[in-house]
Amino acid sequence: MNLGVNPIIKNKKRVYVILSLLIALLLIVLFTKSKKTGEEEITCKVVKGPIEIKIHSSGQLESENSENIVLPTVLSSQNVRIYEIKITDLIEEGSVVDSGQYIATLDHKVIEEVLTAARLELEAAAAIIEDAKLDSNLSLSNYRDLIVNSRSDVEERKIVLAESVYESPSVIKKAEMDLSKAERKLNQDIKGIEMRQRQLRSQMERRNIDLRLKQQRVDDLLKLYDALIIKAPKPGMVIYAKDRFGIKIQIGSMLTPWSPIIATLPDMTKMISETFINEIDIAKIKVKQNVTLSIDAFPDKELKGEVISVANIGQPMPKSDSKVFEVNIRVFGSDPDLKPAMTTGNVIQTGAFTDKIFVPSEAVFETDSTRFVYVKKKKVIRQIVDLGDENEDYVIINKGVAEGEVLLLSEPENLDEIETTGWEIYQEQLKKTIENKQK
Repeated sequence: MNLGVNPIIKNKKRVYVILSLLIALLLIVLFTKSKKTGEEEITCKVVKGPIEIKIHSSGQLESENSENIVLPTVLSSQNVRIYEIKITDLIEEGSVVDSGQYIATLDHKVIEEVLTAARLELEAAAAIIEDAKLDSNLSLSNYRDLIVNSRSDVEERKIVLAESVYESPSVIKKAEMDLSKAERKLNQDIKGIEMRQRQLRSQMERRNIDLRLKQQRVDDLLKLYDALIIKAPKPGMVIYAKDRFGIKIQIGSMLTPWSPIIATLPDMTKMISETFINEIDIAKIKVKQNVTLSIDAFPDKELKGEVISVANIGQPMPKSDSKVFEVNIRVFGSDPDLKPAMTTGNVIQTGAFTDKIFVPSEAVFETDSTRFVYVKKKKVIRQIVDLGDENEDYVIINKGVAEGEVLLLSEPENLDEIETTGWEIYQEQLKKTIENKQK
């Protein structure tokens, strides 16, 4: 008895497998074809009408006017010779104070040490002057004795000359010479004491100047010691200053006469927003431009303002090769909720046009030297364009397209087969670039 598989059944299974493979292959082909043919081109139309150009940035509120709380001015005196001093106590930032109210304490210990050394130097200088006076008196006394002796010698020589009148000519001549010699010595001694007196006066004056400087240093240090308790010059809210490294002042911070600000008392009725604009957009920012501000802490508030200053020199961004420029924006009016260091959102209106051609930014493509769009007509054309200002969503086109034309928002296939037009626009742009470089 044959127990093998029926040939008819075996053939049917084989047919089923082949049919299944063919159906699967057909579905793949149909799916692929439908996917290719079903892709829709995303397009937009060129629009003509009003458009606003705005630049968005974040900033930080600061007072436009403020009074600084600084180190005592006597610390800058050349006599003091203290080049840094530590803050040992400081009230909490944000505290509201009245005029004359306590702000901070500076390190007393360093002043005490310097003052002790200065007093010792003063005492040493005074002792030097007393010793110099004694030496001066002794030296001048010796010179006076010499003059007395010289005068006596001159008188004696005069007597000898008078008594030699009956002597031989040689004896008389010798007596005259001895008298002349004695008189010269007397004159020399008189001039010597005069020179010594001038020398001693000069030395004493220098010592007195040194003594006065040391006395002035002690006086300045005493004034500084009495001024180590810092008080508010007027009412206001205390805002800590920043040191030369950009770190906020705190207890333990070291201040110097060249960086003397401890804190500020801002005028809360006049606020500005300090922001930074990248080098690509800074040319669009001008003084007097209108600004709309929002406050992160109060999302429902909307404030108005204007640009009041634009930095001429940029500064590098941290961990980046690009540069930013500081821009200050005055906030119109006053609001009791506004506080220094609050974060603002700034929308700067750099341009408002009533009748311009513009397209979505996504419709503009570029190479290293050209900007172009893809215009959809009977066939797609790559059209070189001349761009104007732009905002976050749209860009103005000065030349190259007309209102109502349809543009692609993504690059089409077969780029090598697409014709490029508008080379005259490229030539104009190239000419302007060369002219600008030659200026």
